Amino acid sequence: MLHFEGTEQFSTSPAAVFAYLADPARLARAIPDHQITDESTDSATWKVRPTFAFMAGTLDTTATVLNRTPDRAVSYRIVSTGVGSSSTMETHLTVSPHADGTQVRWTGDLVELGGLLKMVPRGMLQTAALKTIHDLWTAVRKELAG
Repeated sequence: MLHFEGTEQFSTSPAAVFAYLADPARLARAIPDHQITDESTDSATWKVRPTFAFMAGTLDTTATVLNRTPDRAVSYRIVSTGVGSSSTMETHLTVSPHADGTQVRWTGDLVELGGLLKMVPRGMLQTAALKTIHDLWTAVRKELAG
């Protein structure tokens, strides 16, 4: 439906970056204004207010690890539900050494939309998703640096 991809560089070691990105609860904690409601080694569930102008209320979101390749890659399925809406995103993160730090190559595919989100124009969804992705990487960078 919608595909996103990019690369991010970190001055932190690949092992530290992978450990952070492969821990769903730790990754969820980087999300601004969240409330974690459940966590385990392979999943985290949280509530968050969407930053999208076209959505109200809170989103219940669960990130589940689909696959881990130790110190190298992790894949997630992220399911969000809210009042009259739902979405499913699948993402893959690959960690590798780069210069004096780490490079993360990532892809994300919005594979399912439900409810009112089906009526939102594609461009508006893409813009909102890109802002959320950018904000998450900014928070991850801050957490890894601090």
